[in-house]
Amino acid sequence: MLEDNQLIKFTKKGIYCPQGKFYLDPWYPVDYAIISHGHADHARWGMKRYLCTDGSKPILQHRLGADIKIESVPYNYNIKVNGVEVSFHPAGHVIGSAQIRLEYKGYVVVFTGDYKTQPDFITTPFESVKCNTFITESTFGLPIYNWKKEEILQQELHNWVKTNQSNNRTSVFLGYSLGKAQRLLSLLEGCDDIYVHRSIYNLNEAITGSGMALPEAKLWSADLDKKTLQNKIIIAPPALLGSRMLKRLPNPATAICSGWMQVRGNRRWQAVDAGFAVSDHADWNGLISAVKASEAEQVYVTHGSQSVFSKYLNEIGIKANELLTEYGDEALAKAEAETDKETV
Repeated sequence: MLEDNQLIKFTKKGIYCPQGKFYLDPWYPVDYAIISHGHADHARWGMKRYLCTDGSKPILQHRLGADIKIESVPYNYNIKVNGVEVSFHPAGHVIGSAQIRLEYKGYVVVFTGDYKTQPDFITTPFESVKCNTFITESTFGLPIYNWKKEEILQQELHNWVKTNQSNNRTSVFLGYSLGKAQRLLSLLEGCDDIYVHRSIYNLNEAITGSGMALPEAKLWSADLDKKTLQNKIIIAPPALLGSRMLKRLPNPATAICSGWMQVRGNRRWQAVDAGFAVSDHADWNGLISAVKASEAEQVYVTHGSQSVFSKYLNEIGIKANELLTEYGDEALAKAEAETDKETV
């Protein structure tokens, strides 16, 4: 049987499969890129060919250009790439997100990209995939991170909006245009009229244009009068914090939505009225359960708290090593800000 280092190589351009002659979420231009999801730190411009899920295809075309050479397949569909069996399996992270399964001569590698094991109201739920080698993120790989159930989180958001309305305030939720924004829409649906920033609106149009359904949201533009927006709900990218557009809103109450909000002292709390631990990543228990369910003999731990999480895995008898990558929260924040800058 093959070993993992014969099926995948860790290179300067990213994770490479020599047999298949393709890269997984490469950081620099390559001939063939297999993409786990549409976030800007995983799906980058400049690849000659892309392969992704059907759900990610409209997102990649919207963000990288309609003329990119791209092929897509459904979840759990096997496609052979130069003799390597490739399939995508739900990651529960954002719309279209997938774990990428590779099989060659009986050896199986699963690259998770980013994932969340706890179900929500918008994404296809995470699916455990057994393998020999498992490559896992560890964004929130510390025991302090433990997410609330979606129904509880929904009630908290609704209560905050109602409190703001009783104080004649407009509720502003800040979250990334892809993933967080759509999840907030699903959590806030039915609470009141929801307006979204143009970067989110345009992305939603691309998603719904491909046949997927999203909760209703109206475009928030600078020419809307204050009375229209008074006491309503607005979802905007984090790059808007402190902007003139935000300051023009009628008596805004601002909340950052991020897993980092679980720690009250986090610097991201500065200059906002509230924080909600809304995360698109697995929490501590979710990470452990995903690793155990994979039954992998070798685990590679990437971005986040990789040193802590890999050490813990070794302590409980699971062979794990740290893997340095160019993915992660800081890379995503920078890339997402670049993505949205023209509409902010």
